[in-house]
Amino acid sequence: MTTAEKRTAWQLVRHVAVLAVRLEIAIWQSLYRFLLRRPRVPAGAVPFTYHRVVLPVIITFIVVSAIEVVAIDLLVQRWPLVRIPLLVLGIWGLTWMFGYLAAMVTRPHGVGPDGISVRYLAEIDALVTWEAIGRVVRQSQPRADKAPRLVRDDDGAGTLQLWMHDQTNVDIHLERPVVVRMPDGAEEVRTIRLFADDATGFLAEVRRHAPSVTGPAGKAPRST
Repeated sequence: MTTAEKRTAWQLVRHVAVLAVRLEIAIWQSLYRFLLRRPRVPAGAVPFTYHRVVLPVIITFIVVSAIEVVAIDLLVQRWPLVRIPLLVLGIWGLTWMFGYLAAMVTRPHGVGPDGISVRYLAEIDALVTWEAIGRVVRQSQPRADKAPRLVRDDDGAGTLQLWMHDQTNVDIHLERPVVVRMPDGAEEVRTIRLFADDATGFLAEVRRHAPSVTGPAGKAPRST
């Protein structure tokens, strides 16, 4: 049973409210980092972005939302009591979408001397050390219909799937379970699937730090 399934109705409401507040704070922090060009990258690590595949969609939403804000403001400008709240709400929504994009840009994956930093917006930020990694392979995995973010095999092993545009392209197989803090609580996982814009470069950087963990899909790496 997952952490979310153990919560009472009141605890669930409180949990959702806390998540909403944390998300709002994270959005503004991301905008701050983006404007000051201060991405969240561990010392000595090479960043690998994952937002390019969805960038056209996000930009389209931002442009359409900006047009809607102007159009609605023109339609209701005769009624200040209606116009002002709608204008504030529209600007907040537009800012939120900029922050959503900034969260992707400023929180990339990282490969460095300590291991692999696995990121997904402001929701997931986990450092997986080299000692815990069995192998890292390039493996394209489309998202199954309505598949959850975390799935468990028959033996209870958890697989964390960090899709971008319903796909992943790098699999990290672990030697032992690691705990990843997720929005619904901490979970143990044995496999992490993520998307990197430059999967080839990602694997090359992994190979530079830990050559023994890279290998073809389905085959264990050679021992050093």
